[in-house]
Parts: sequence; C-alpha cells; structure tokens
Amino acid sequence: MTSFSELDSPSLPWTNWTTVWRALLALAVVLVMLATTGWTAVRGQKAADDPYTATVAAWNHGSLAGRPLPSPYAAPTVLAGYFASLTGAERTGLAQRYPLVVGNLPGAPVDLRYRANRIALTQARAMEQHRGKDAGLTPAGRYEAIRRMHRLDSLLSDDRQILAFDPRGDGRVAEVFGDLDRARRVSVVVPGVDTTLLTFEKTNRAYTAPVGMAESLYDAERKADPGTRTAVIAWADYTSPAGVGLDAATGRLAAEGALRLRTLVKGLPGDSQVSLFCHSYGSVVCGVAARDLDSRVSDVAVAGSPGMRAEHVSELHTSARIWAMRDPGDWIHTVPHLEVGGLGHGADPVSGDFGARVLSSAGAQGHTGYFAPGTTSLANFADIGVGRPAQVRCADSDTRCADNTTPVA
Repeated sequence: MTSFSELDSPSLPWTNWTTVWRALLALAVVLVMLATTGWTAVRGQKAADDPYTATVAAWNHGSLAGRPLPSPYAAPTVLAGYFASLTGAERTGLAQRYPLVVGNLPGAPVDLRYRANRIALTQARAMEQHRGKDAGLTPAGRYEAIRRMHRLDSLLSDDRQILAFDPRGDGRVAEVFGDLDRARRVSVVVPGVDTTLLTFEKTNRAYTAPVGMAESLYDAERKADPGTRTAVIAWADYTSPAGVGLDAATGRLAAEGALRLRTLVKGLPGDSQVSLFCHSYGSVVCGVAARDLDSRVSDVAVAGSPGMRAEHVSELHTSARIWAMRDPGDWIHTVPHLEVGGLGHGADPVSGDFGARVLSSAGAQGHTGYFAPGTTSLANFADIGVGRPAQVRCADSDTRCADNTTPVA
C-alpha cells in the first residue's frame, strides 16, 4: 500500500539515487506540463479585509433567547437539530445577522442557506464596488474589483441557488441545480486546479467551468431518467492549487479539500444517494476523501485524473464504485503516475492494475471536454448519477465495467 504524508502516514524512503532522480524527473515533467498546457495560471493573492472571520467571531460571541449559538464547526447533525428547534423568525434573524456563517453551515436548512448567501453576496458586491472606486488602487487592482463585482452580479441572479460562499482570497462558492431537498439522487461536481470565484463560470467554453459542468450534467441526468428526482452541485468550495508550483504536484490542498467534501456530503438533507464526479486535481481530492466517505456515496467517477493518492482501488477503503475515464487526446496521460517522497498522486486510475471501472470518453476531446453535451463521457456520468450503472458504455480496454451490481445502500 502506498503511503502519503497528507494522510498521516510516512512517505516512501529515499533509498537510492535512482529514486531521487525519478522524483526530480516527475516533478520537472509535472511543472512543464502545467506551464505549457494552461492547466494553471499564476494568480495573485490580494490582502483584504476579512468579513468572514469577523462574522464568525461575532457568531461565537452571540446568543439567541439567552442561549449561546452552536459552534459553526459542529457536526451537521448537531446544527440540523439546532435549526429545527428554532422558529422561522429566529432562523431568518440569524441569517440576516450572520449571513456568512449561516450560508456555509452544513446541516442548516437549504433554503435558509440560499437566503443567507444572497445577503452575503450583496454585501460582497457593495465592498467590491467601493474598492473599485479607490483612487489608490492600481489599474490591475481596479480591473480585478470590476471582474469580481460582475461575477457577484451574476451569482445574485434570481434563479440561482448558492449553497456556499466565502469571499476570502480568490473566493469559494457552491451552487445547486435542481431541488436539493426533494432529490433522490445528488451529484457533486468536484473541479480541479485554478478554480476560483472568477473561474466558477465562463461565457466561452462554458463546460470547462464548474457551473457549466454541473448544468450540463443536470440536463443530461433529466434526459437519461426523467422519473428520478435529481440535483447537481457545482462544488468549488475548496482551495485549489494555483500557479506553477508544488501544490498541484502534492496532496496538501487535496487533504484540506477532502475534509470539506466529506462535511458537504454529511450535511446534505434527506437520505439521497450521492455520486461524486471529479475532474483533474478534483480527483485527487475525491481520492483522499474516499477513505472516510459517508455510506450514502454510491459512486466516485474521475476524469482526466493525475491520480487518486492510491496504487489500487482497495487503498481507497470505500464501498462506493470507482469509475475512471480519460480521452486519448488528454495531455494528462504524459504526467508520471507515481508517488515518490510526496510528489505525484499515485497510479493511473485508467490502468488495468488500478482496478477501477474504465468508462468510454468518446467525444470528450482533450482534458476539459468531459462534460460537453453530446459526448459519451457525459452520457456515462448521467447514467451513474441517476443510478443506472448497468447502462454505461465501457472503454474498449474494460468490457467488464458495466454490470448489474446492486447500488450501495
């Protein structure tokens, strides 16, 4: 079994110079690929006021009807029980006073989180508008403020359901398509590197951004099985690697993202079955998260994966089905699939030795085309999402991937 420091296990020993050179070569290839393919782009971190931290501090010192408010880091079941004990007016009051807390609380009612995040987005937009008028701001800073303001305007559209929003740094956000409370099947799209508030959605090449991926999957699921109530979450609520550096080649940020992903799943309402669809570095997040996933997760599907921090599916320690696909034109196949001294993400998920169910990706066209309408890759995702694993189309190399295995209960 491969060990990874992010999982509190010792890294492989540096036994000889061959091992050292393999690690250096792997890192060099990874960095060159990231630099020349557009997978990453250097983005600056701006210093700014932190309204989120201020709101959390106020919440921690707050009370309701003489009782302290629960910890914002409490288990989703605890938070769900707390909000269930409140009146409608009390819940609304908390959302208005602490929108950045309530809007991000797993276990809080979904509709309340939507309302809280609308308030938080409105406040964030006002801050960006004010910042954009600062005479001391550089042209680049003013341009960024305007871009963020336009993105916030878009997220404030009447029909949008924002499940999470954090304006700190480059921003984190999650959006729901469909009725999350009534859904029997929930799909979570986990995107990869350079996912920020500004890249959460795109006008051009829409299906390469989290919003376009999730919308496309939601439409495909409804067409695949109109009788199944589904919801899809575009989940960009973790800090992804940025720039040309070590973060994209290591699992540190994936480990942090995995904790947030596990919490998301545990905080979903009802008893719906959940499928994870993980692209690029998002598959690293899902691989780490798999070690302790809620039992309601029936499937984990990865596309364009650099690895799942494992050498075999058995190392993921999950009862969920593991699916993998890669388009022949996806440049990710040139990245070394190994782990040495913490660099790299382990075995290739589409290799026969890994043990995943290998799906056809026909029509995907490269690293970012897996969610494009009309592709076999999207159709396969949709069949998994609605609970029809026997209907998927396998890759030529794996005719056994589609079977009649009973879905995980």
